[in-house]
Amino acid sequence: MTSIAPVKRPVLVLALAALASCGDDAVTPPPVEPPVYRLPVVVHVVHRGEPIGTGYNLSLEQIESQIRVLNEDYRRRPGTRGFNTHPDGGDARIEFVLARVAPDGAPTNGIVRVDADAMPNPAPPGAPLFDYYAHYSYWDPSRYINVWTMPLSEDLIDTILGMATGPETDLPGADLLTPGEPEHAEGILVNAFHFGESDVASVHNLGRTLTHEMGHYLGLLHPWGGGDCATNDYCADTPPASEPVRGCPDTPLPACSGNGRIMVENYMNWTTDACMSTFTNDQIARMHYVLENSPRRRELVDSPGLGER
Repeated sequence: MTSIAPVKRPVLVLALAALASCGDDAVTPPPVEPPVYRLPVVVHVVHRGEPIGTGYNLSLEQIESQIRVLNEDYRRRPGTRGFNTHPDGGDARIEFVLARVAPDGAPTNGIVRVDADAMPNPAPPGAPLFDYYAHYSYWDPSRYINVWTMPLSEDLIDTILGMATGPETDLPGADLLTPGEPEHAEGILVNAFHFGESDVASVHNLGRTLTHEMGHYLGLLHPWGGGDCATNDYCADTPPASEPVRGCPDTPLPACSGNGRIMVENYMNWTTDACMSTFTNDQIARMHYVLENSPRRRELVDSPGLGER
């Protein structure tokens, strides 16, 4: 063993000397990137008894297209419709995955299929839609983001798109969001015709309905907020509006009090899917606050449903 010592000692001395000669820059750690929040999604496909991939019983490919669009939009991925070069736009660093572990610990693909025609729903007339659909299938909202596809009639295409419950939070404007637990089952409802990318004859066929509703689920408001210039979305980098913006206007629309132009490309407007491309940095900060502080939302990032433990 003594014969090894003369070899190791000079190597160690040389290594230390070399490190010292490189100066302070050599030992400066690289910048630490902000965390990426990974959130598990369960899609409850409520259908009318059709075979998988037919009618309201959406195919796996259709569902996966929706998750892909979510991630393109929330990560501002280059080369996709979710990319933008707006100076106030940002990468939300939020990713969504179909759940891999069910509440009972069994493996899952994150999809629950329910034949509504074979399962009576005791919800009374006028019951909140979230409670109505939760009767068919509902997973612990502190572990999963519940998303239901609604089997609505074709005449409601472009009329009813989706809706979401908001988080329990002390952020200003939270009272403008639909309450979830403990008042109602919480999650997101999407018209099946507007779920994922599709060839449905609609200006909302690129999956942006869920992008928009997920924003509400994570605490974002519409840019017009309470409907006047004084009560908007509490994000300084989204120019204030006093009313909804629809379509995809070619002409810039002035914001309240001449404060720039309305950001028609913002995901939280009511513009067409092809027009949307931007979450702002203040909106992203608001969503991060919810994921760090809101009951049930903050538990999602460590959910066993991710299957990463």
